Amino acid sequence: MDSFDNDGMRFDVSDAGPADGRPVVLLHGFPNDRTAWDAVTPGLVATGCRVLAPDQRGYSPGARPSRRRDYRMSRLAGDVLALADRAGVDRFDVVGHDWGGVVAHHLAANHPHRVRTVTAVSAPHPGAWLRSLARSTQALRSTYMVFFQLPTLPERLLGAGSGARLRRMLVRTGLAADHARRYAARAARPGGLTGPLNWYRAAPLEPLRARPVPVPTLLVHGGRDRFITSTAAELSRRWVSGPCRLETLDGVSHWIPEQEPATLTALVTTHMQATPV
Repeated sequence: MDSFDNDGMRFDVSDAGPADGRPVVLLHGFPNDRTAWDAVTPGLVATGCRVLAPDQRGYSPGARPSRRRDYRMSRLAGDVLALADRAGVDRFDVVGHDWGGVVAHHLAANHPHRVRTVTAVSAPHPGAWLRSLARSTQALRSTYMVFFQLPTLPERLLGAGSGARLRRMLVRTGLAADHARRYAARAARPGGLTGPLNWYRAAPLEPLRARPVPVPTLLVHGGRDRFITSTAAELSRRWVSGPCRLETLDGVSHWIPEQEPATLTALVTTHMQATPV
């Protein structure tokens, strides 16, 4: 399967591993795409998993609605459920990085009958993130989100010079230059940034429903994450009613799937194996 349809749009997806393998959905964050998981996927496939990694709403060329309300969390989660349905999957493990991790938390909290386990990478639970604003430097680290609410200007600044500004920002925060060039080049194409930025712009449109996650959850935090504080990561455990473990990777940045794919693969594999199919 190389694509699926939902909400009148077509999404690109990578589908690797045996068709009858344990289904794992990998959700990228901003401003990445499904290639963020290229070094993680082979290790999961080697354990017998079927790995589904979509380009999410706003990233797939055929799934870029222009209205910010089309990027509400309920719509983003609906895309993942549509992918699972198209793949013939009832229950699945979900691994999400950054915004993909927020979607993973939402899926598990609101559709626990569909989600077997959650691994949230560089992505605190929304309720924990909200509380961390007053208990740490999280508010300061999140000021870029306010800038992203502006119309047009963020696209112009980040996309200028074929994405040079975005590339430099990614490298400065720990992402390897080759990955940064690839993501920036994609984002700089016509229409390449508005959809991804609309994830941020849609957030105020949907009331925060910080429901606890009842399924087994693994939280993976980079010790040198420039965007997420350790306080937000630690508070996330309070928002998981099921079994939960926090793993902090010392010296690792926000970009864990690209920087430490082998370590992340081993953590995800161990976490999933603790919850049999």
